[in-house]
Amino acid sequence: MVGEGKAAAAKKDPRAWSALTPPLADFILEAVSAMGFTKPTPVQAHVIPLFNGNKDVVVEAVTGSGKTLAYAIPLLQRILRLEEPTKRNHIAAIIVSPTRELATQIHSVILSLLAFHPTSAELLPLLSGEEKRPATSTPAVVPQLLIGGSAATTAQDLSFFLRHSPNLVISTPGRLVELLSSPHVHCTQSTFEALVLDEADRLLDLGFKQDLSTILSRLPKQRRTGLFSASMSEGVEGIIRVGLRNPVKVAVKVKNLKTGGIIEERTIPASLQMTYLVTPASHKIPSLMQLLEKLDPRPQKSIVFLSTCAAVDYFSSVLPALLPEGFTLVPLHGKLDGKVREKNFTRFMNSIQPTVLLTTDVAARGLDFPQVDLVVQVDPPSDPKNFKHRAGRAGRAGRRGLSVVFLQPGREEDYVAFMDIRKTPIAALARPALDIGDADAEAAAQRIRAEVRRDRALHDRGQKAFVSWVRSYSKHVASSIFSTRDLDWADLGRAWGLLRLPKMPETRALQPVPDRSLGGAAADLDWDAYAYAQKDRERQRLEALRQAREADPRDAEEKAQESRAKRKRNTEAWSNKHEQEGTRAERRDKRLRRREAERRGTLTEEERQKEEELQRMLAEIREGNRRKFAKEQQQQRAEASAAGGEGDVFEGFD
Repeated sequence: MVGEGKAAAAKKDPRAWSALTPPLADFILEAVSAMGFTKPTPVQAHVIPLFNGNKDVVVEAVTGSGKTLAYAIPLLQRILRLEEPTKRNHIAAIIVSPTRELATQIHSVILSLLAFHPTSAELLPLLSGEEKRPATSTPAVVPQLLIGGSAATTAQDLSFFLRHSPNLVISTPGRLVELLSSPHVHCTQSTFEALVLDEADRLLDLGFKQDLSTILSRLPKQRRTGLFSASMSEGVEGIIRVGLRNPVKVAVKVKNLKTGGIIEERTIPASLQMTYLVTPASHKIPSLMQLLEKLDPRPQKSIVFLSTCAAVDYFSSVLPALLPEGFTLVPLHGKLDGKVREKNFTRFMNSIQPTVLLTTDVAARGLDFPQVDLVVQVDPPSDPKNFKHRAGRAGRAGRRGLSVVFLQPGREEDYVAFMDIRKTPIAALARPALDIGDADAEAAAQRIRAEVRRDRALHDRGQKAFVSWVRSYSKHVASSIFSTRDLDWADLGRAWGLLRLPKMPETRALQPVPDRSLGGAAADLDWDAYAYAQKDRERQRLEALRQAREADPRDAEEKAQESRAKRKRNTEAWSNKHEQEGTRAERRDKRLRRREAERRGTLTEEERQKEEELQRMLAEIREGNRRKFAKEQQQQRAEASAAGGEGDVFEGFD
């Protein structure tokens, strides 16, 4: 009787899974209950009934809103409610993902659901064998994962398809095009049920437009299609017009009640606090370490975003020496080998100790990292659209989270106003209070340099990473805020723990040219004796050095004297021209104004109006905002102090 009473109460609850119409299958209800999902999220409650019926859907929802189950459940139900099993070598449904990590995660969710469907669950263990899977008398779902960069080749993927005849394919675009090109793979009007495009805007950003066109051309037009995305761009609208028939648009927004009773529409979960910290470049790494150490409770899973793959490679080698005790560092970026990416992704997901994922924007979209407490953007993203996606890795599914972006003093502080215009407000970080001084920054730089001195390969990696970072910085969409002309190169050298600045066109054009020696950071280093830790590589270096000396027999001291003399001549040349600096600066400004005028001449009238409006708004609020944010921060601290630490100030994680 007690059980019947609970069931009746659940059916009466309009927000319960059992209240969705058409009704969900019993195995689905059992699966979501076992997964710990007591009620559907808003996007699930809206989309599942539509996609379960005969409607195409276009879904725009905030990150972490539960989009995967919103389409996975209807897909499984559509296949399983057919009168008979899918024909052999025929596909019933396809899910397209922009990245292999997201595809793998979707496949995992599908398997978790199918584990509760008896017929499908019996078949799943057989998919790892070489024998053909047996036919079934009732409908079943047999999934296949297709991802580029994996151990399986296209031929092996096709062999799996012919052996096991999967009817649900989860794939990245390139591998799917290859599979569909085979004459043995069929997507016919009578058997194909539905197509899902997950993270559609990301698919276009990564250059899959042609692949998507090919995929759509090879599928029957009479089908159900679901398009899921966190934002709608012009390209996504184009796919909607071509690939969907009278779709129902679902936009799930988050609204927040601000002080004064104002309702604010948000594009991020209300449980996520987004903040910024103004700090010099050399203070960023020490600030990151203090965040990890001072947050109470200690963050178990943190994601740190850098702008380039090379930067992740470099810092993943030097940061372990600075991490607080007990923390593990895991690198992840798009240029890692497929097996390494999968291994590191799994390692971070399954970690039971405090772990930091050091990554690029490859982890900013689509992936569902459970229970991420802290997100730190050491480098603001080149494209501001990725800001909220990065930040949204934390604060998912109602869990409290903290996001911090580091901004350098000066023009970068205008990024706060810039994001406010884009309806992505960020507040000054109030707690924990970080106490970083120049001594801490110098100590961190020396620890990194000590690591670099142990292996010349780290020096080479740092040089490559710094060049890639500078080029990424120069390509920021908000170029009026992020300009290489405003960078403090000596401070950047300390931040990266460089022994010297690399030669770059970006620094060669600056006047005066930055000091590449960074104030003699490696004055005591014998570069000829500076060795690689890897023996084979060091042997090659020594052989190359020997051959160079044989070609130029002058001793090292003579060449060093010549180098010092050359530097002195260059210094004197710049010194003699010091009086002309004003003239050069004026000419340089004229050139910049001319180039800007030429660039503006290529803009459309609409683009010109948007840019003028943005610059006008920035100019109007720049000075006012600096005073406003300082006042708000002071008021916030005062309110928190008066309330004994309670209120909106971030105090820790659930």
